[in-house]
Amino acid sequence: MSYRGPEFDDLQPRRPRRGALTVAVAALVPGALLGWLVYEAVGDSEGSGGTPGQASGASASAHPSSPASPADAPASPTDTSVSDAKEPSASPTPTAAGPLKGKVVVIDPGHNPGNFQHTADINRKVHIGTNWKECDTTGTSTNSGYTEAKFTLDVAHRLRTLLQQQGATVKLTQDGDRPFGPCIDERARIGNAAKADAVVSIHADGSGAGNRGFHVILPASVHKGAADTRPIVGPSRDLGERIAGSFVRATGSAPSNYVGNGTGLVTRQDLGGLNLSTVPKVFLECGNMRDSKDAALLTSGAWRQKAAQGISDGIVSFLRG
Repeated sequence: MSYRGPEFDDLQPRRPRRGALTVAVAALVPGALLGWLVYEAVGDSEGSGGTPGQASGASASAHPSSPASPADAPASPTDTSVSDAKEPSASPTPTAAGPLKGKVVVIDPGHNPGNFQHTADINRKVHIGTNWKECDTTGTSTNSGYTEAKFTLDVAHRLRTLLQQQGATVKLTQDGDRPFGPCIDERARIGNAAKADAVVSIHADGSGAGNRGFHVILPASVHKGAADTRPIVGPSRDLGERIAGSFVRATGSAPSNYVGNGTGLVTRQDLGGLNLSTVPKVFLECGNMRDSKDAALLTSGAWRQKAAQGISDGIVSFLRG
């Protein structure tokens, strides 16, 4: 599987899969080579296999997004603490005229910091089109206690600013402004009601130590009950491939070594947020919070800014075609 985007245009017909390492290296164009080397220097990406069930809570672009403003950038490029840079404004409206003027992007920060105090509420079952599933989960955390919910909200704020600088109208499914949730079915409805041109649900995984890297979850073709993903499977894959490619380039992180066979792409049919979506949508597991080396990245403000940039670049590439 090749990642989509300007650097991956004019794709040749698919060849038989050569294995995780070959595919991962094929995705790393010269512009990302330096980032890959940095990633490998941090620690090797070999590890035991895993399954999509381990994912918690779900649990470049020729026209890249504009750089973050000084207020959004970390105080130091070497910052590895969990302290956050000044957060962007909560305004959901565009802050600038740009190439994405008229486009609507919904960002779905996985989980909610308040879910821990509302376990009865988030454990109640909701219908995801094909069956019943819990409203939400608490999400995972690093071994030092930095929560997935805090991580996803921080990246969402950074991403919102970057997209607004491109002229997009950006909406969040939650902004830490409600006691818990929303439930997974409501998250899907928010994107649908907004008639979003793209929806990205941001997560971080809670897999075993040694399992490293990111992966993008794509909707499978599901046509059952209230779920019909057939119209969004193609555009969602395009969106996911572009985000995967730009994420490599922006962060230097490698695709997952435990799911996706080295492609960084995983297709699932058990996620209500995808099954109930009527607009292009993907989930992004930015790394594994339970691996110490990935956790060092996820808790870094500088790296989170790179992650937001990578996601933004992929969205911009998708929306501009």
